[in-house]
Amino acid sequence: MLIKVCLNGGRLRRDHPAVPLTPAELAADAAACVAVGAGAVHMHPRDADGNETLAPTEIAAAVAAVRAACPGTPVGVSTGVWISDGDPDARWHTVSTWGSLPAADRPDFASVNVGEPGFTALAELLLELGVAVEPGVWSTDDAEHLAESGVAARCLRILVEIIGVPADLAPSLAERILTRLDDLGVEGERLLHGEEAATWPMVEMAARLGLATRIGLEDTVSGPGGVNVPNNSALVRLAARMGA
Repeated sequence: MLIKVCLNGGRLRRDHPAVPLTPAELAADAAACVAVGAGAVHMHPRDADGNETLAPTEIAAAVAAVRAACPGTPVGVSTGVWISDGDPDARWHTVSTWGSLPAADRPDFASVNVGEPGFTALAELLLELGVAVEPGVWSTDDAEHLAESGVAARCLRILVEIIGVPADLAPSLAERILTRLDDLGVEGERLLHGEEAATWPMVEMAARLGLATRIGLEDTVSGPGGVNVPNNSALVRLAARMGA
């Protein structure tokens, strides 16, 4: 089972003291996670003030640091539209500046939420830049939008993301999305994960179905049953045991 570690998301140190923010912290944390079973790294690079950013200088610094610490491990970033203050055009223009970066400093992949405005245009841009796309599908409507977009067949994997859903409702929503993707003929690897209360039910469901999954402080700051965890690598160990 592929486990992608999501190192930080929008979390801050007040959310958990071990949230990595700087390139050096991201690199050290990623290396610790890869050592215990993570096969890919997802992160939200930050600027000097600790804010999420898509600026090429900060993207390159974070990617280069993690890639050096985890040679051979794919490294990806978020492109959430909130990072550009909700402006999809500003996001597109900022991401287009990644073309000025050496290929070695560009991420291997980037997640793009299908339900956000500008999904198709941004996905096309990333593919032109040589950055693989992970479309984030949160609903059956998103599944239909992805199928209609024309980019699904060129995506790295499909992220089935269960967001803002109670734990007891998460499996049924995940099943509906997975089924709809199949019905629509959307092929390719699926990665199933949840956030907050839905996190561990989705890791368990992914293991049972033989799908890739994601775990890390972006998704949850605790283990199954609410047990405290010290860091991202502890979360990866717990997920790896579920998939063993």
